[in-house]
Amino acid sequence: MMPDTFPCELISWERSAALAQQLAHTIRDAGYTPDIVVAIGRGGYVPARVVCDYLLHEMLTSIKIEHWGVAAEEKPETVVRFPLSIDVTGARLLVVDDVTDTGDTLKAAVAYLRGCGAAEVRTAVLQHKDTSGYLPDYYAEQVLEWRWIIYPWAVYEDISGFVVRVLKKGPGTAEEIIKALTEDFSITTDAGIVREICAGLVRRGDAEERDGRIQIPG
Repeated sequence: MMPDTFPCELISWERSAALAQQLAHTIRDAGYTPDIVVAIGRGGYVPARVVCDYLLHEMLTSIKIEHWGVAAEEKPETVVRFPLSIDVTGARLLVVDDVTDTGDTLKAAVAYLRGCGAAEVRTAVLQHKDTSGYLPDYYAEQVLEWRWIIYPWAVYEDISGFVVRVLKKGPGTAEEIIKALTEDFSITTDAGIVREICAGLVRRGDAEERDGRIQIPG
């Protein structure tokens, strides 16, 4: 169970690209040449593509594993939602994700791919949290102080989830929500994005607006 408040870090596109480049160099310098790179959906899609680019590697596929929802909502079990669509019997695989948190996603991926008959499975992430229960074979950066990391390909979704977290404590104006995001989650973001998220939540029926204040129905 996640606490009510915890620090977050927003990673820029530029820094994400630099981490992916560093990760690719680490894999290359280690001398590992996979037959196929497997991206973990959805967080690993972009990192895996960039890593493949720097490795000049064309054989990229993916699987989708569900462990985390939005805004650090942990699901009760880790499951392979979309399996492999190719035969990897006897293949050397490189599994790429964005970050290790609990490590459960990569554990599930490795177990699944070994069960598919892969000869070797190695793992790689942009950032490895030392609180993780799983140590990947390769990582670009070690995170020594735990925080929730928001990557640029998930900014809107993650912040939407944090907005809902704030609204579950009580209704608020966009300005009050922005203040709570900063105080509770160390998130400093553009006010326009928060207003757009609030409007989207109202359109979907996940929230409602009364007298300029956004609230969760019920």
